[in-house]
Formats: sequence, C-alpha cells, structure tokens
Amino acid sequence: MELGHNLRLMLRYFLKRLLSLIISLAVASLVIFAVIEVAPGDPAAFMLGMNAQPETLAALRSELGLDASKPQRYLAWVGGMLTGDFGTSYTYRTPVADMVAQRLWVSLPLALYALALSTLIAFPAGIYAAARRGRAGDMGVMAATQLGVAIPNFWFAMMLVLLFAIKLRWFAAGGFAGWQDGPLPALRSLTLPAIALALPQAAILARVMRSALLDVLGEDFMRTARAKGLSARQALWRHGLRNAMIPVLTIIGLQFSFLLAGGIIIEQVFYLPGLGRLIFQSISARDLIVVESVTMLLVFAVIFVNFAVDLAYASVDPRLRARA
Repeated sequence: MELGHNLRLMLRYFLKRLLSLIISLAVASLVIFAVIEVAPGDPAAFMLGMNAQPETLAALRSELGLDASKPQRYLAWVGGMLTGDFGTSYTYRTPVADMVAQRLWVSLPLALYALALSTLIAFPAGIYAAARRGRAGDMGVMAATQLGVAIPNFWFAMMLVLLFAIKLRWFAAGGFAGWQDGPLPALRSLTLPAIALALPQAAILARVMRSALLDVLGEDFMRTARAKGLSARQALWRHGLRNAMIPVLTIIGLQFSFLLAGGIIIEQVFYLPGLGRLIFQSISARDLIVVESVTMLLVFAVIFVNFAVDLAYASVDPRLRARA
C-alpha cells in the first residue's frame, strides 16, 4: 500500500514537472524567435553586400524562406525542430543539425569534464570546511573559494595558457585534437579549458556544500544520532550528507547548464570549435537560423537539466512529492 501511494505521488510530481517543462519550452521558443527577428539587419542583404540588385536580393530571400510571414516562419522553425530538422545555415549552406552534432562533441565533453572536476574539488573542500567550522582549515577553504569566485574565468584561462602552454609547454595553447585520434589527445586538448571553467564553479559549489552541511548539523536528528553513540564523522557521513544534497543538487544542475551554454568566452580563448563559438560566428555572419536553433537547443538543455534536478529532489526528499 505504501509503495503504491509513493508511486502515485511520484507520478503526479513527474507529470506536473513535465507540464512545466513543456510550457517553459514554448515560452522560450517565442522569446528567442521574437528577440532574434527584431534584431536589425537583413541576412540576405548581409550575404550579398550593399550593392546587390533588388531582384537578386528578392530571389535569395525567397530561397532562404525570409519572404514568408513571421508566424509562418515561427511555425516552420518549431515544427522542424520537433522532427529534428533545424533548418539550413544561410552562410555554410549545410543542415544546422549536422553543424550542431559536430560542435556538440566538443561542448558536451567539455561541460562534463569541467563539472566532474568541479565536483571532485568542491565536495571534499566543502565537507572539510564544515567539519572544521571556525578553525584554520575552514578559514583557509573559505578564503580560497572567495578568491575563486572573484577571479574572472577568462583571465584565469589566459593565465593557464601562459603557464602551462607557453612556459611549461605541457598543453597546446588552443585548438582541438579531435576524437578520431583517440580519447587521450582530445581530453588533453580540453584539460585547460575544463580547469578554467571548473575552478570558479568549484568555489561556488564548495561554499554551498559547507553551508548546507552546517545547517544539517544543527538539526535535531543529527543530535539524536550523536546521542545514540555515533561519532561526529559517522553522523556526518551517514545522515548529514544525504540531507544536505538538495541545495547542492540545485547548484550542480545550474552549473552544468552554465558550463554547456555559457562557455562562449572560454571557447574563444582556446579556439575550440564548440557550440559557443558557433553562436558567436553565426551572430557575426547574421546567420539567424543557426543562432535561433542553437540557442533553443541550449535553452532546452538548461530546462531539461532543471527538470531532472526536480526529479532528483523528489527522490531525495519525499516531502516534495507529498506537496506536489
């Protein structure tokens, strides 16, 4: 009986979050299309130049589908994305889906690599600081995280290039080796960018982990666990970490979204052929269909990750399912 009740609560929670995801995507698509469409400039005129003949300009607009009304273009764009057709790039004359697939093999591994580094650094640092609250170790970790939050990641990226690429020559200063030569050369190309992205995020995550653990350590159930004979370390690992994970999961979800969608500057610094660089190049070339489609894909990734985090909340804390 209790298992069936929990399953019904989880299903109801899932359906509500799924409805919220669909509504968010619909609103996001409208906003993205509207914002990009009102941007000044005509892609056809940009491609042909200022001295293009009106007949040539009209023919190119018709070929690109720019002569259709905005509602028709919006519906065609959304309908194409639902079937996996993101349109054709105005500049490169290749399917946008193929361009995204190629660039995703750079941006997605980079985001996962940076997130793994961030988590591996932040969890031990946050737990160590919480376990030594008010001591020298805690103050040292907090000072380091404050510095990590304050340093801009693009400046840190350039310092990494100067030290490890130019002076020590351990890594290349930029570019991507490609996966065709095996995972090690590719991961080596992504190591410095991943570190540049990971350390500021690790500083934030470590502070959140410490704060969440300190809140949990003051709860009654933790004092009860200590009264039953558990040591401070045993109570922390057996009961504290699980109950402190909800705010930490929130930050991890948001960080993955940021690392996937917000690495434009880092990709520029390291000359990586990822999604961020693709958006930058497409904006410069007025390739609106690429900008719209890639931006929508990144927004989908952000919303979907938040959806997954909400489901993770419900699995960690049954009270959330009961309130759904």
